[in-house]
Order: sequence, then C-alpha cells, then structure tokens
Amino acid sequence: MPAEWKLCEVEELKKIISSYPVFGIVGIRGIPASQMQAMREMLRGKAVIKVSKNSLIERALSNGAEKLKEYIDGETAIIAANMNPFKLYRLIEKAKMKAPARGGEIAPEDIVIKKGDTPFKPGPIVGELQKAGIPAAIREGKVVIEKDVVLVKKGEKISPETAQILGRLDIKPIEIGLKLQALFENGIIFTPDVLAVDLEKIREDMQNAVGRALLLAIEISYPTRETMEAILQKAFRNAYTLALECNLYTKQTIEEFISKAYLQAKALENKIGG
Repeated sequence: MPAEWKLCEVEELKKIISSYPVFGIVGIRGIPASQMQAMREMLRGKAVIKVSKNSLIERALSNGAEKLKEYIDGETAIIAANMNPFKLYRLIEKAKMKAPARGGEIAPEDIVIKKGDTPFKPGPIVGELQKAGIPAAIREGKVVIEKDVVLVKKGEKISPETAQILGRLDIKPIEIGLKLQALFENGIIFTPDVLAVDLEKIREDMQNAVGRALLLAIEISYPTRETMEAILQKAFRNAYTLALECNLYTKQTIEEFISKAYLQAKALENKIGG
C-alpha cells in the first residue's frame, strides 16, 4: 500500500485541479527557494502553485487531463487559476525575475557591459576587469569602462570568473521563473507557443482591420451607426459638386456661383483694361 502521506498528497492535488477551471504543469528546475517564495507572493490571490513529485501529479490527473502527463519533465509543479490560459501565461511570464549568474549557465541574451563610470575606487579591480575582457581604466580618480563590450554572447556558457565580475558590477543576466509546460481548459491543451501572443500586434491588426472595414463601408454606402455620418457627408459633397456642374442654383450653391462670376468678371476687366 502507498504511504499515507502520498495518498493525502494526491487527494490535495486532485482538490486543486477540480477547484479551478484552468490548471497545468510548470517547470521549477533551478529556482532558488528565496526566488520561489517571491514568485508565490507575486501570484498570491491570482494563482495557486503546488510542488509535488511527478508520480503523484500523474496520479492526480484525470477526467481528460491525463494528456498533461506528456508535459511532465524534470522538477515540476501544478499551477491553477480562475482566469483564461492566455492571462495565466502572461501572469507567469510577468512573475519572472532577474538573478545573478553563478557560473555554468547559458547566456539567454548578449551580456553587454556599457561604457561609463563604475562604483569602484582605483585599485586591483582595474586588472580584474581587464582580465575578464572589459576595457577598464582610471580616469580622474575613477574606474571607468572605456567602451561598450559584449562580454558573453547569447548561447555561450558563463564562466565562474565572468559570473563573479558580473556580480561585482551588479549585473543580473539570468532570468528565473516558472517554465510553463502546458495548460488545460475544457479538454483542450494549451502550449506556450500558442499562448505567447503579441498583444500589441493583435491590437494593431484589429485597429487596422476596423479602419479598412470602415473605409469600405463608407465607400459602398453601407449604413451603420459608425458610418452613417460619414455617408451623409459624402452624399452632401457629391450632391454639391453635381449641383455646381449643372449650374443648379440652391441656397448652398448660390454663393459659389456668385464668387465664380465675380472672378470671371475681374478677369474680363483685366483683359479689357489691358
């Protein structure tokens, strides 16, 4: 028989899963306890995180959610929330934080050391920076970095020596956070590649689509609450132009005819006078 604590753990996981419309699997490998606690605080009241053994998580998945077993890999946890998968994904991404390198990590982006002053006083630090590949020098009693330099390129391993220098420069190149594996809602699996939508791009596309639809509706005189005013203005302009071309005298066109006649008279006067 399984240990009593394992049975209780599975029941607790099942309770979490059944209490929320959206739940899923997140990776927690490499997250220090302090950062994990900070992320829990950031998610408090918005999402629930339950760390457990993979075998127990698998036992707790049922009612169609068994598909999530395929996404359990390494150190994992259950996350659950009362929000749609896209909002939960953005919340998970927002909860990520920067951390110092310890050495051995792969640089997620180019690590660039910017030109400018440093907080260091002149001393052995200059040689240490230079040894690490940073163009440091003493200028006016200060240790300065003379030009921008890419210390570690994206995809390269950060050596312990480089990590130590980065720490002294207070540069935190490593992003720590929950790694979403998959979310489950109403029998559907949502993976990160589906959830990682560009909201600004979508908003821009929708605005462009609305603008083009509005122009088309006005062009074909399709009456709606949004287009009616523009259609009436267009109809008035067309009618006004037609009335002028046909020499049709109305309250709206008479001033234009008088102005036109006046200009023609002045032009004739100038010719006669010449």
